[in-house]
Amino acid sequence: MNTAEAATANKATIERFYTAFSKLDYKTMQDCLTDDIVFYDPAFGVLQNEQVPAMWEMLCTRAKDFSLEFSVLTAEEEYGTAQWTAKYLFSKTGRRVVNRIKAHLRFRDGKICEHTDEFSLYRWSKQAFGFKGALLGGTSLFQNKVRKAGRDALEQFMNR
Repeated sequence: MNTAEAATANKATIERFYTAFSKLDYKTMQDCLTDDIVFYDPAFGVLQNEQVPAMWEMLCTRAKDFSLEFSVLTAEEEYGTAQWTAKYLFSKTGRRVVNRIKAHLRFRDGKICEHTDEFSLYRWSKQAFGFKGALLGGTSLFQNKVRKAGRDALEQFMNR
């Protein structure tokens, strides 16, 4: 596959992944990932291998009042970026969250092998936790607590 063909295939993978996410279709999302995927975001930290498809399944099956919009920013031979916005009710507090995220993706054989989501955990915390998030959301102690809660929820989900 030449450079242009790889870029076109990778753009199609990004579109397929986020279109599936907008429909909460975690199975199609999982099909876009390599088995040895590495994922990072501020809320979960680093996840690897089977943790990543499980995280997407957990997020999709637990989503409440969810919508997603996305755009592909770049798609090249090995890398791509997307901008996406998720709107949903945060289940622990019932508060409305609008999370604007920039995704950095790396591809291998037409599938996502590395995925990093970039967003402000402080801004997310203010929305998800209200006054408590506004007061404490910028501290490493609070952010570590958020990550631990996310990872604990994922571990429980995977062990169900």
